[in-house]
Amino acid sequence: MYLRCHHSALKDESEMTQQDKQAQESHLIEHPIKSELVHQGSFLQVRLDTVRLPHGGQATREYVVHPGAVVVIGLLDDGRVLLERQFRYPVGQVMTEFPAGKLDAGELPLICAQRELLEETGYSAREWAYAGPMHLAIGYSDEIIHIFFARGLTAGERQLDADEFLDVCSMTAAELLDGVRTGQVTDAKTLSCCLWLQNVQSGAWSLDWKPA
Repeated sequence: MYLRCHHSALKDESEMTQQDKQAQESHLIEHPIKSELVHQGSFLQVRLDTVRLPHGGQATREYVVHPGAVVVIGLLDDGRVLLERQFRYPVGQVMTEFPAGKLDAGELPLICAQRELLEETGYSAREWAYAGPMHLAIGYSDEIIHIFFARGLTAGERQLDADEFLDVCSMTAAELLDGVRTGQVTDAKTLSCCLWLQNVQSGAWSLDWKPA
């Protein structure tokens, strides 16, 4: 696959050496000069970095440092997908979204996905498949969300935190996509997961399923 850009035709990254990639992208890269910690929260940092721009000038970059997270596309046996409804304080709305959660220190993404699915929904899965990483907000955060599919779901008891309030629900893929179309589903990670869901269900994209 080739991507036609203003400056060059870029090969698929899998076909390029690191030197090739650096050479082709050198006119775009910013290099850090210094980094300051602006805020340290319970799990987020805000940093202010000074960078050297490709033409030699300087600029500042403010961004949020995030430990990483997972999102789970749970496939129920009846063809529906597992979703949650919860209030998200920054936007002041109850949102419809796929189950998700942040990585604990040193935690593997798959272990986190299995833990979050059980804690938030009460479901455990017989098989898991890793779809890939997603950068959620590249303009102001380094957060990476790892996308997982889960199937062979078995219901059980939820293990919510004392300060966690959410409803578990399900929809057909068509209902979910209609919610995206009408603006009822606006969560970015869920929108991205809908792309994966469509292509997996159509057979256009394949997954490497593994037992739990």
